[in-house]
Amino acid sequence: MKSNNNLNLEIYSINVTIGVRIFAKKVHVDIKIALVKKILIIQTASLGDVILSTPLIEKLHHFYPKAKIDFLLKYGYEGVLRRHPYLHHVIVWDKTEKKYHHLKELIEIIRNNKYDLVVNVHRFASSGLITALSGASIKVGYCKNPLSFFFTKRVVHKIGTLVSNPHESERNLKLIEDITDSSFFPVKLYPSQHDMAMVSQYKTKIYITVSPASLWFTKQFPEIKWVEFLTSLDEDIVVYMLGSPTEKALCDRLISSSNHQNNLNLAGKLTFLESTALMKDAVMNYVNDSAPMHMASAINASVAAIYCSTVPEFGFGPLSDNSHIIQTNEQLNCRPCGLHGLKRCPKKHFNCALTIKNEQLTKLVT
Repeated sequence: MKSNNNLNLEIYSINVTIGVRIFAKKVHVDIKIALVKKILIIQTASLGDVILSTPLIEKLHHFYPKAKIDFLLKYGYEGVLRRHPYLHHVIVWDKTEKKYHHLKELIEIIRNNKYDLVVNVHRFASSGLITALSGASIKVGYCKNPLSFFFTKRVVHKIGTLVSNPHESERNLKLIEDITDSSFFPVKLYPSQHDMAMVSQYKTKIYITVSPASLWFTKQFPEIKWVEFLTSLDEDIVVYMLGSPTEKALCDRLISSSNHQNNLNLAGKLTFLESTALMKDAVMNYVNDSAPMHMASAINASVAAIYCSTVPEFGFGPLSDNSHIIQTNEQLNCRPCGLHGLKRCPKKHFNCALTIKNEQLTKLVT
């Protein structure tokens, strides 16, 4: 998906090289709803993590409808929150170079905004520093954050492999349970009418989307398996390939290697929200355990999530009403081999992916 910088939101892009002195004071705060007028949500990790934080926006707006809610994320992902109806500002942190030197101006901006509440969904030290120095009366985050001892409220974040393990969106909502309630709010994105119009030309026939890539080798369904799937599809089904500009070559290879004729490579040609808008009316959206799965969930689109080395029990699975989990039926002692996937199969056989049967995919569109 291409980046879209024409945002109807105020964007701060941080790129400074000034050092910062650490100071913080832990205080106990008696939370009163009437006093929460400015809120900052922090999630500077991956695109999928940003999307899984959107229930916080929904719920905080519901309980604090007059509060101004800002969101801090990593540069490159700001387009996914473009024109979000419940956000006041999106603050963009450029981590591409001199990451830690950029913190000074970012912290200064956040302190000047005088937030009453900071909700840190990120579990690493950089966001902990931002939270600790934010000046907010109420600072909430996970115990896993190395600087969580500066927070006024700390919440346990535990990822397991039991079926009863909560979804990540539920874990995130635990951060604000004390100042809201225990009810669930969905992941949600807001493609505009313009986004819908931009992809309407692709919706004249029955279609599916395929998002074949992942940042991690062991989370990506192998090319040979994607080709097998595409080749077996009915010729009447149009296939739209989705992805970033760097994934265009992969999509081209899949199209050229398959015998399926009705394919169009849209990798790098659509924004995040245009891709989400296209997913909305697809017969099925085929994805890995990666961000496109959460994009489909955020618009309640039909989705088939393929799990290779990871497992849905980690709590990052699809949430759409019409969701399907595709994974091997083999009992593999080596699976899962990691939370985020790996650059190569540690056992050198990649059976968690190669033993997935093609009919597990094709039966969803036949």
